[in-house]
Amino acid sequence: MTTKTTTLTRLAALLAVGALALSGCASQSAPAAETMTEAESIEIVDTWVKSADEGMSAAFGELTNQGDTDITVVSAESEASTMLELHETSANDAGEMVMREIDGGFVIPAGGSLTLEPGGNHLMLMDLTAPLVAGSEATFILTLSDGSTFEFVAPVKDYSGANESYEGDHSEMDHDHDGHDHSDDEDEEMDH
Repeated sequence: MTTKTTTLTRLAALLAVGALALSGCASQSAPAAETMTEAESIEIVDTWVKSADEGMSAAFGELTNQGDTDITVVSAESEASTMLELHETSANDAGEMVMREIDGGFVIPAGGSLTLEPGGNHLMLMDLTAPLVAGSEATFILTLSDGSTFEFVAPVKDYSGANESYEGDHSEMDHDHDGHDHSDDEDEEMDH
C-alpha cells in the first residue's frame, strides 16, 4: 500500500468516526431541547366551586405536580369574578384561624400534590360577575411561575360547611385579609 492510499483510508475512517460522533451528539441533545412547561406537569382533580348568588365564593380541588421541580401558582383568574386571590388559612396573633391572601403563591411540591379545600388553601372569588348556580360550571386559569397557564373547569355545588366570612364592612372590596375569619360555628353563614 502506498502512503497516499494509507492517508486516504485513515482520512475516510476519521470522517466516518466523526460523522457517527456528531449523529450521537445530535440525538442526545434533542430531548434537552424539548423542555416542558410547568402547566404540562400539573393536573387537577375533584374540582368544585361553592354556589353563591352574589359577593364572594371559593374554588377547590387537588393539584398534582408530576414534574421533578416545585411549581408555584402565582395567580388565578376567571370570568366568574372580577378579582381572584390565592388564600391560605393560618392563625393570627390572637390564635384565631383566619383566611388571608397567601404571600408568594401556592407551591405544588415536585412529585406531590396541593389540596385546595374549605377551611384550608383555596381560590377566593372576591366579586362575582353573576350568580354561581349549582349544576353550572366555572372556568379558571392558573398562572404558574414559569409564565405558563393551566386552565380547568369546575362544577358549581351547594355547600354549607366551613362557615367562613369576612368581618367588618367590605362593601367596597377593600379587604383586610386578617379579618377573613374561619369559624367552626355551624350557625354562621359562609359568604364564599
